[in-house]
Amino acid sequence: MTERQGQRETDFPQTVMDIRHALKAGGYICDKSLAFSLSLMKQLERPLLLEGEAGVGKTSVATQIAASLGRPLIRLQCYEGLSVSQTLYEWNYQRQLLSIRLLEKQQDIDIEGEIYAEKYLLERPLLKAMRTVEPSVLLIDEIDRADQEFEAFLLELLGEFQVTIPEIGTLKAKSSPLVILTSNGTRTLSDALRRRCLYHYIDYPTAQEELAIVVARIPDIDIRLAEQISRFVQALRRRELKKVPGIAETLDWAEALLGLEYKSLDDNLECLHLSLTCLLKHKEDRFQLTTDELEKLVVIAK
Repeated sequence: MTERQGQRETDFPQTVMDIRHALKAGGYICDKSLAFSLSLMKQLERPLLLEGEAGVGKTSVATQIAASLGRPLIRLQCYEGLSVSQTLYEWNYQRQLLSIRLLEKQQDIDIEGEIYAEKYLLERPLLKAMRTVEPSVLLIDEIDRADQEFEAFLLELLGEFQVTIPEIGTLKAKSSPLVILTSNGTRTLSDALRRRCLYHYIDYPTAQEELAIVVARIPDIDIRLAEQISRFVQALRRRELKKVPGIAETLDWAEALLGLEYKSLDDNLECLHLSLTCLLKHKEDRFQLTTDELEKLVVIAK
């Protein structure tokens, strides 16, 4: 085993329950269905596509898996116009030019063959994940933000854990990384990409699940306040909102109320109303939640 950032690399948990315990130790509450998908990801050595609304904890799955295993997390943040040079490799042109000058002094040397070698590659996230000797966790985040051309480029890597570089040929992964892709569903992903992945949809947590998340991530919070927060957010999500608050917003709000020394949501309604800046991120949502509406939600939460 190797040491990395103060952690020892550990074996992947053997059972679904072990996976849930490992993630819970890092503050991530994982249900049986997600744990089963993660188990199959490891068993079948297939990428796992996690889909769901923004803020439900998709990215955190990869970060917590990496942390619990003591493996490096290699993250590729997707966006429109993402290119191969930004995701896979670039050539180290300065080093190539220096080599050309040296090679020109020699006879019978295939300069092109010499300078287009692996040692001149500058690794970007995808190539780095494939070339690292120790296993890693590769997170391809928000794949739906990238275009279809980039999806097509990914197919070889996702299907066979290999990439083709025209000047060199095909490079196979030295160790198969655990690959997790996330999508917020802003566009439909291709069938070809989906065929190469296992699939799991992460929904907003239930009140009990959200309570467990709050308590796990903010252990100093009063349990009664944590229960009220989870019920309040559940009721808030049932309203017609432009942006439904995710788990990250719930945790921010809980941290804020803890810092304000709340013991119950009705301690100070005026301050509570102002604190909704943690939960509601659109002007229309803030304006529609009047003081009267806030009081109704507090009653439900209690």
